[in-house]
Amino acid sequence: MALNFANNNSLSAITTKPSGLSGGALNLISTQTASSSSTISFTSGIDDTYDSYVFKFYNIHPATNTARLTFQGDTGTNTSYNQTITSTFFTSQHKENGTGGSLGYESSHDQAQGSAFQDITNGIGNLNDENMNGELTIFSPSSDTFVKHFISTVQSNYNLEWSMNSYMAGYFNLTTPLTRFQFKMSSGNFDGVIKLYGIS
Repeated sequence: MALNFANNNSLSAITTKPSGLSGGALNLISTQTASSSSTISFTSGIDDTYDSYVFKFYNIHPATNTARLTFQGDTGTNTSYNQTITSTFFTSQHKENGTGGSLGYESSHDQAQGSAFQDITNGIGNLNDENMNGELTIFSPSSDTFVKHFISTVQSNYNLEWSMNSYMAGYFNLTTPLTRFQFKMSSGNFDGVIKLYGIS
């Protein structure tokens, strides 16, 4: 049986996407820049236009050493940001000197029907060259039938010269549409850029 493999020549001949395929585009909705900010809130642009929304984090830098970036959501015009969350969290890490490599569940960062702000990352260092980058995806926030799932992957520098890759996922346990999200550090203010995209 003969097998046909794609090569560079055949791939370069592809100039258009087949008509049967759609979706996958990131559509920028808004950008917010934190500058010694206590919170960053996205209160518009989250509706039934897109099935998924992605927040991308660029150079998040806390004022307080080992502070964690956190988030919560809310409905309509509510501004309490205390919706019920069940979540899971694990981290892979490795130190600059080649030691300390590990992968493990982080029970201190999860929630079981809690209403606190959810940790997105482990501690972030506040030295001049330390920061955090990554993304958070919210699935179907406008659904009035299902709970609202989310998942994130972020990379940060920890205060003890660690590379930390944090994985967090969970769901908001409500069927009311979520229309707003807020981000803040677990302690102190922060700098950085957060962009909101809709996935078409």
